[in-house]
Amino acid sequence: MESSRRVGTSICALALMLMLCSGTVLLRPALADEGGVSFWVPGFFGSLAAAPQDPGWSLATVYYHTSPSANAGASFVRGGSITAGIDARANLLLLVPSYVFSTPVLGGQASIAVLGTFGRMNASASATLTGPGGGTLSATRSDTLTGFGDMAPMASLRWNAGVHNFMTYVTAGVPVGAYQSGRLANLGIGHWALDVGGGYTYLDPAAGHELSAVAGFTRNFENPSTRYRNGVDFHFDWGASQFLSKELLIGAVGYAYNQITGDSGAGAVLGGLQSRVFGVGPQIGYFIPMGEAKGYLNLKGYREFGSANRPEGWNMWLTFSIIF
Repeated sequence: MESSRRVGTSICALALMLMLCSGTVLLRPALADEGGVSFWVPGFFGSLAAAPQDPGWSLATVYYHTSPSANAGASFVRGGSITAGIDARANLLLLVPSYVFSTPVLGGQASIAVLGTFGRMNASASATLTGPGGGTLSATRSDTLTGFGDMAPMASLRWNAGVHNFMTYVTAGVPVGAYQSGRLANLGIGHWALDVGGGYTYLDPAAGHELSAVAGFTRNFENPSTRYRNGVDFHFDWGASQFLSKELLIGAVGYAYNQITGDSGAGAVLGGLQSRVFGVGPQIGYFIPMGEAKGYLNLKGYREFGSANRPEGWNMWLTFSIIF
């Protein structure tokens, strides 16, 4: 009996070690969108998303912090009873130079932009394995990475009709960021992606009311390192604000993210998992006179809820834009 118990414990220890060393068994079975990370970052759009822009060059600098966790519900069964948990923290700097054309295109205002990312990611994962004899073993693995993320070029068109404003856009994920398939912390997603969508902004300068909403779809291509392909993702970002003066606005923001088709590919060993998450929070914005240039400072935060097959937590966006 004692010998059998020792053999069972050794098997559990080996299985636990393989889980933490590979990363794939630990993360993918619990989370859709390959480890719970999607190309689209919910909350990217907010208030004034479809409002007209000033022609010429501008630069947006965004500090983005997120602290997602997948401790609750991130479990699967393989041989014994296995529980996996993920905690992550990211501090990213997003630089978004853009140019707005003065000549109309299809009766609207055309613009192009490119997003680049630099930052630091910390991630840790823990696992507990219960063997046939009832004994349990636990271990923790952590990882830290500082570097550049993927790039995302974007093109958009905007139309204005009084207080009504409309926008359509297309953007792509270019996998040039720091990424390794077996690593917990990554600043890239390891595959190409294409995202298209449209938005609307109601802006009444006289009353100071503003309401914006942007919806889009992401088509993901297969990750060549893992043979994993995320499903088609749907996202919806919104923002509502009230101008207290010509410079100051306050309001609320939110988003909904839902994977409408399941994951696929040889790497999706648990089949077509799908993810979702919702977020809501406050915002404040201030327009800064800067001589011939214009400045805009915005702070918004989201608390997530209702997640499925995806980490859940909170995130904050601090944006400073200069229009030259």
